[in-house]
Amino acid sequence: MKPASFDYVRAESIAHAVRLLSGAGGDAKIIAGGQSLMPMMNFRLVKPSLLVDINSISGIDSIERVGDKLRIGALVRHRMTAESADVTMSIPILHAAMKHVAHLTVRNRGTFCGSVCHADPAAEMPMMTLLLNGVVNASSVRGNRTILAHEFFAGSLMTVLESDEMVTSIDIDTLPEGAGWGFEEFSRRHGDYALAAVAVTMVASGGVARDVRIAIMGVGETPLRISGLEEMVAGNAVNDRLKDDVIHALGDSIMPNSDLNGSADYRRHLAGALLGRAISNAWTRANRGHA
Repeated sequence: MKPASFDYVRAESIAHAVRLLSGAGGDAKIIAGGQSLMPMMNFRLVKPSLLVDINSISGIDSIERVGDKLRIGALVRHRMTAESADVTMSIPILHAAMKHVAHLTVRNRGTFCGSVCHADPAAEMPMMTLLLNGVVNASSVRGNRTILAHEFFAGSLMTVLESDEMVTSIDIDTLPEGAGWGFEEFSRRHGDYALAAVAVTMVASGGVARDVRIAIMGVGETPLRISGLEEMVAGNAVNDRLKDDVIHALGDSIMPNSDLNGSADYRRHLAGALLGRAISNAWTRANRGHA
């Protein structure tokens, strides 16, 4: 199929881009990598009257350290995230997750921020942004605003971003020294959308887990952080009994959908199995004193 007709403008700056968005009356789309947007346009699931290309805007194509966070610019490709020394050293769980993102051609063109804005509940970057206490930095003609990750995702393929706003960067936490992590994902084929995935980070101190974070995707309309599970692990040594209790609690906390790829019960069971592995790996790495 072919997209509906549209106008195209290459923005020269962030200010230019947001003026174009504002003038389109909510009928414009930003294009950076286009790996999700163009297929949707071809199927006429979205029919913007204007595409605003941001690829010529300078200063938004780098990963920078900002305090204890990394700031990922709007034009940072998946490949750049995967190859970043800062990501590898300070957020190794993100480096591991990048290996599961689609295929080489998509990683070469698609962007971290674009994936988060697309808000696919079966994509890795929205879940990682939630896990790492992400802060979305957006601009419009009205000014700048920051949106916390847990407030950003409104539903499947839906965010709270206004139609005249452009995401310029996303800030995510670096991990504390010695933090352990575990990332587990299952898909039918490598590069396919995940049926479920789990990401866990923690620190081992005094023989117990602390600063525990658990994020899950593929079992709801948005990525999830389930504070009750984090609280169950925090303050305890990880053992088989604790993992069984957490897995059981997960089953009671999620309501996945049934679809052609699996029933709700299957996804619930799969998420539990992945959670157990991720907790074990995070605990093991934390006790080794390195990630």
